[in-house]
Amino acid sequence: MTRTSGSFRTAASAAVAALGLLATACGGSGGSTDAASDGKPVTIDYWTWTLGAKSTVDAFNRTHKDLKVRFTEIPSGTEGYSKLANAVKAGNAPDVATIEYQMVPEFASQGNLIDLTKYAGETVKTKFPKPVQSMVTFGGRTWTVPYDVAPQLFYYRTDLFKKYGISVPKTWDEFKAAAEKVKKQDKDVRLASIPKNDPALLAGLAWQAGGKWFGTRGDAWRTGVNDAATKKVTTYWDGLVKGGLVQTFTGYSPEETKARAQGRTLSFLGASWSAGGMRTALPDLKGKWAAAPMPNWGTAAAGNYGGTSYGVLKGSEHARAATEFITWLTTDKAGVEARLADLASPSSALPANADMRKVAAAEFDTSYFGGQDLYALASQQADTILPGWTWGPDQMDVYTAIQDTTAKSGFAAGVEAGEQKAESGIKDRGLKLAG
Repeated sequence: MTRTSGSFRTAASAAVAALGLLATACGGSGGSTDAASDGKPVTIDYWTWTLGAKSTVDAFNRTHKDLKVRFTEIPSGTEGYSKLANAVKAGNAPDVATIEYQMVPEFASQGNLIDLTKYAGETVKTKFPKPVQSMVTFGGRTWTVPYDVAPQLFYYRTDLFKKYGISVPKTWDEFKAAAEKVKKQDKDVRLASIPKNDPALLAGLAWQAGGKWFGTRGDAWRTGVNDAATKKVTTYWDGLVKGGLVQTFTGYSPEETKARAQGRTLSFLGASWSAGGMRTALPDLKGKWAAAPMPNWGTAAAGNYGGTSYGVLKGSEHARAATEFITWLTTDKAGVEARLADLASPSSALPANADMRKVAAAEFDTSYFGGQDLYALASQQADTILPGWTWGPDQMDVYTAIQDTTAKSGFAAGVEAGEQKAESGIKDRGLKLAG
């Protein structure tokens, strides 16, 4: 992961220098009774959208006598984060929640997270590579515990690529040429679909192209959601959409899945975690899918598309117990095996902990992909994630602005709206905006 280190360190320094709020926004010390007065096990609540969560909780509850976990599934993306933030405000937040890396600075600065330094600081310091540590540690404090990294991957139908006589595109120029070839042969089939409701995917594509949506100058934030690299990406995809070369199904919708199942969509842009859900969403296509590096702009590169950590939310009375559960989830062999054992909701996340990565690779059923070693591919692609990316202090609002405007007016308009929201959001939070 050598090439990712610059990116992660940049994110950490930005939070320290420009968030400015971490000195006072401790996220609530949160208190930790961690003992039930009636002698019964301590029970904590866990909210997430991640695959394999239920089997993980079931395994934990079977093997732990004094601590029990209640699991609630919530939506992913902006809807899920809004639900978490509102729960904190209402005083009924869960003890443990999944927090993607791009949301850690914002959630910490808003006071939604409990400072986990005394509970998990040493674990993060000793169990995870320094680049990943920097994604969850700001201002000398540990806010969440890492679980995985999420390099972009390109998934494609091997049988249909052969049928239409196309090779796996290595560059975006080759991707466009392949899209044109497919459309010419069958007006009802497209090479891929680009969802307009997934700003995280757009961020990953901009990252891969060398975009830098946020950064710092001294103690001030600078923004570039519409920077030159990002504009190159949005111009490219708006062009493919306008030319009818790709579909625009809503991401994760029944329509999107149906098109893949029927062979009307031949490939999709995903990440290391995408593989797990394919077994349940597209069970009849076993042996017909493979993964490859994401097409690039001429030089091997990837963006990070997601990647998760676990935090303890403000208001929890069981921070110590919650951290015990989190530590088991992220660094215990049994926890990783349990997540992969969920046949109804299988996970293919790439653990950040090197030892757990080996455990995951050994447990993951590769038969769906014809025996392809997805973990080896994902690990290789993690090393190509470009350095220099920083997440902003108002990331959720920026995502919402991009998503809403893209749906109406396209990707270029979406990032323009995102830039405006980035600038106004920084000012609204009382932070400095570089001129």
